[in-house]
Amino acid sequence: MNTTGLNILGLSAYYHDSAACLVSDGQIVAAAQQERFSRIKHDAGFPVDAIRYCLNSKGIELSDLDRVVFYESPMRKFGRLMATYLSFAPFGASSFTQAMTAWLPRKLFLRVELRRELRRLANSGAPQPPLVFGNHHRSHAASAFYPSPFNRAAILCLDGVGEWETTTAWLGDGNRIIPLWAIDFPHSLGLFYSAFTQYLGFKVNSGEYKLMGLAPYGRPIFSDMICKTLIDLKPDGSFRLNLDYFEYPTGFRMVSRRFEELFGGPCREPEGPLTQKHMDLARSVQAVIEEVILRLAATIKRDTGAENLCLAGGVALNCVANGRLLREGPFKDLWIQPASGDAGGALGAALSAWHGDLGHPRSGDSYDRMSGSFLGPDYSTEFVCLELDKIGAQYEILEDSELFDRVAGLLASGNVVGWVAGRMEFGPRALGARSILGDPRNPKMQSIMNLKIKFRESFRPFAPAVLAESVGEYFEMDRPSPYMLLVAPVHPKLRIPDITEDLFGIARLNVPRSTIPAVTHVDYSSRVQTVHRETNPRFHALLTRFRDITGCPMLINTSFNVRGEPIVCTPRDAYRCFMRSGIDYLVIQNCLMDKRNQLPTPEDQSWQVQYALD
Repeated sequence: MNTTGLNILGLSAYYHDSAACLVSDGQIVAAAQQERFSRIKHDAGFPVDAIRYCLNSKGIELSDLDRVVFYESPMRKFGRLMATYLSFAPFGASSFTQAMTAWLPRKLFLRVELRRELRRLANSGAPQPPLVFGNHHRSHAASAFYPSPFNRAAILCLDGVGEWETTTAWLGDGNRIIPLWAIDFPHSLGLFYSAFTQYLGFKVNSGEYKLMGLAPYGRPIFSDMICKTLIDLKPDGSFRLNLDYFEYPTGFRMVSRRFEELFGGPCREPEGPLTQKHMDLARSVQAVIEEVILRLAATIKRDTGAENLCLAGGVALNCVANGRLLREGPFKDLWIQPASGDAGGALGAALSAWHGDLGHPRSGDSYDRMSGSFLGPDYSTEFVCLELDKIGAQYEILEDSELFDRVAGLLASGNVVGWVAGRMEFGPRALGARSILGDPRNPKMQSIMNLKIKFRESFRPFAPAVLAESVGEYFEMDRPSPYMLLVAPVHPKLRIPDITEDLFGIARLNVPRSTIPAVTHVDYSSRVQTVHRETNPRFHALLTRFRDITGCPMLINTSFNVRGEPIVCTPRDAYRCFMRSGIDYLVIQNCLMDKRNQLPTPEDQSWQVQYALD
């Protein structure tokens, strides 16, 4: 037994968003997705770099680990795959052949594969820690409940599919997670939403948030058709899909020809024109998803009597549904795992081992245990300077007070600033450590940042990062939202009367709707992040200085990357993205850079080749 505490490494890999997490004596020490190091978005490979980071963050070796926990059971997943193809035979023969080609040599014998990869990380001759396999939805449930501030809570996990389960309900009580009920594959809320994602021309497992952002431009005129034809929704929230309209159980596509006929045409081509019909479909399926979640929440409330609810799984990233659940649902409060997708499964696997398998009690903290989700790598100003000198960057070093003054002034003057400060975020949202910032009062900023900075679709909304103590003055929200996972209405006193009643679709985009137009969506909503001094003091200080200058205690906060690129991790990643985009200024720790002072390099515009559009 090692002398560095009891160390558990959680892993998720081989589907999408591979990640690693280190839990030491019950504390979350480090967590990161592999994509941030490999620069391959949603990287599914073995998370070798994320593991190295986690081990290095505590200065330990692989042999110092007490166990490694993989987030799901490959044998149960293989059993589901075989059972599905047998039940649909002879349909899906070509898909079955391709699936077996992937599974038989690698995934079926995952213990051997993982041992081989871990051996490469170990010192020669050093013993390897025990390797344990978890359960996909239990890992989600553990990631939702154990870091939450609640001692007792209902838990709802919603995703595409784990081994068999697609929707699960649990009761978290102390250090126990008790299973209640489940909905199994092929009936899946996540895959149902992804089918519409594909039909609307976006990438599955990547573009679902685009569908959510497109929905407010439309009308829910197809909701009744969807409920009558595609999904049989019961009063308790349980559901069954009409599989005649879907191909995902055995095919290469999400939707069938019959699905396309139902909606009057083939799937939209990626990057093709967006019509009002596409927007209406997005709004309609979003409305259906919200109704399913509200009914499921009512059922789990009735089953548990719990006052609070924890959420995880990819569907829990639907912040519009989360906001409605908070406002209209039966629970006093919600807590949503910020890394709700498969990356968070690594965290849940490690915590499940610590609390569930080993029986250790939870701490009595009143705050959650995610440290603001700032669990990734950090870089000192000294290291940053060394890196910038190597690439010939021109920068100045400023003390904190001067830095915050300068940057707040630059933002107030209409500049866009790349901001790298402290430990990188774990999960899909930039929360003020790897962010691009702008002035939410500027009516042109939403268009500027979409088209010239992020190189993404014009309809996409931006989120406000607001001082936690001021959130109620600007939004109809009375509680923290530190992880940007709740949508709330903009406060009525800030709204501009709607003059777009005769306009449809994108024509409504450029009409200001509030005094913070760059973060107000067409339905007067915002995806709110509250910024707290306790978890992110530097970002809080910048927002405070911006408020002192402008009277506005918020900034636009979007992830620091261009379209198709993972969020930046290192100083070099940040500088490269800065030079390839229309960002005006870059801050990395205490180093400030002006784009006009930098020498262009031949690769500055090569991101279009390097990163496939998401």
